[in-house]
Parts: sequence; C-alpha cells; structure tokens
Amino acid sequence: MQLTLPDEAATQALARTLAERARPGDVLLLTGPLGAGKSTFARAFIRALAGDPTLTVPSPTFTLVQSYETAYTTVWHYDLWRLSDHHGLEELGWDEAQEGIVLVEWPERLGPLTPAHALRVTIAHGTGGREVSLAGEQRWFDAS
Repeated sequence: MQLTLPDEAATQALARTLAERARPGDVLLLTGPLGAGKSTFARAFIRALAGDPTLTVPSPTFTLVQSYETAYTTVWHYDLWRLSDHHGLEELGWDEAQEGIVLVEWPERLGPLTPAHALRVTIAHGTGGREVSLAGEQRWFDAS
C-alpha cells in the first residue's frame, strides 16, 4: 500500500490506526532516511497503545531500546542506528520483546533476526509530504 501523508498530523494518524490493529507478537520495521518521520510515527504509535497522548517517548538512539508497559502489552522501541549488525540484540532483550509489540528503526541491522511476519513501514520525503509504503499481512490493511 502506498500513501502520501501531507504533514506530521497525518503521520501520527496513520500510526494511531496501525496501533489499533497491533497485537502481541507484532513487529513493525520503520525504514527511511534521517528526518523522514520514523520517530514521529513511533511516538504516536506508542502513545496510542498507552492511551496517553502526552506520554514522554524519547528516541532510543543512545539507549538503543526503550520499553513501555501498557494495559494491553509491553511495547519495545528499538533504534539500531548505532549498531553495525544484529550481534548484541539478545543483550537488549530482543527475545523477550517478541512477546510484546516491537517497533524497530533502522531494521536493516537486524539481518537474520528480521521477522518474516513483520509489517514494513517505509517513510521517505516526497514532494507532497511523506511518502509511505506499507507491506505486510492483509489484516493490517482490512477496514475495521
């Protein structure tokens, strides 16, 4: 599915919609250049699952991972920018995270740990705003 999102609010709305469809065991892979909107998407997604639009959601660029307890499940937010590959992810709770909902920025560093069932969210700068490509299981795209 291809979308053009004209502004940050539209990116946040998409994240909230996908959060409504997410369930434990889901992994969302957020790909795109610096400044494309991956963290904006992740922040809105996590806030929606937590039911708190003011929740502080810092970028895990330096910590590599942040987890959030919600009434529904634990949400794990990984930013793998500073990693060269998948080695060391087990020390960051990767196996445990699979029981909750996982968001991964810079997922190309997952290598062989990339889940086949993941929803791939590619965000890029476009002339009309953000160009977003979604690829994954059909349930992500079915109208609720």
